[in-house]
Amino acid sequence: MSPDNLPERLPSGGAMLEGRNLHRSFGQTAALRNANVAVGAGEILAIMGPSGSGKSTLLHCLAGIFTPDSGEVWFDGRRLDTLSDAKRTELRRTDFGFVFQFGQLVPELSVLDNIALPLLLNKVNRKEAYRTALPWLERLGLAGLGDRRTGELSGGQAQRVAIARALVTKPRVLFADEPTGALDSLTGEKVMDVLVGLAREEGTTVVLVTHDVRVAAYADRDVTVQDGQVGDPNVSEARR
Repeated sequence: MSPDNLPERLPSGGAMLEGRNLHRSFGQTAALRNANVAVGAGEILAIMGPSGSGKSTLLHCLAGIFTPDSGEVWFDGRRLDTLSDAKRTELRRTDFGFVFQFGQLVPELSVLDNIALPLLLNKVNRKEAYRTALPWLERLGLAGLGDRRTGELSGGQAQRVAIARALVTKPRVLFADEPTGALDSLTGEKVMDVLVGLAREEGTTVVLVTHDVRVAAYADRDVTVQDGQVGDPNVSEARR
């Protein structure tokens, strides 16, 4: 039976998402070396570390964007890293949401278009997609800005659009890679207030990559990546 049929199912022990003994190299450079991490359902986990430590690579492996050279990634008790590219892409459209440092919005589209885009890509009826997206303008403090091009927004407004786009499909896991890295400290705090508040409200698990201790303070727990290894002696803490 092919990996995509997922015949094997292991008990997650309370961890929704888990990386086990992950190794990943780029050429001769080892980005991850025997990295282990587990995230509980509804938990907000901050992955910390200096630039080049491997923290973003760890996030990309957990999200199925990168395939580890060895080791395993498990999501909801099922093996993720052995899925085909198509199956991982589908999972990222349905169960995972993403917020990146610079938002990565589509500049040619309006604010409302950007929020509705994941629904449209999931083949939701256009009318229904926009009906679902519209309330997020109010929830994110963007009322009246739906027709604006994203290039006309402030950095904080654009990042809130990115959060709305990430959460509009009601993903089970939100991956946020340096979501405040391009913002000033005050705007960054406001963005984190919104992100964490909505994640709590929606019951969304969050994996947050940051080098900023003020951002990590919003998490339930943090781990540190150093030289490709996760420096957390209590990897199984999320299972308790």
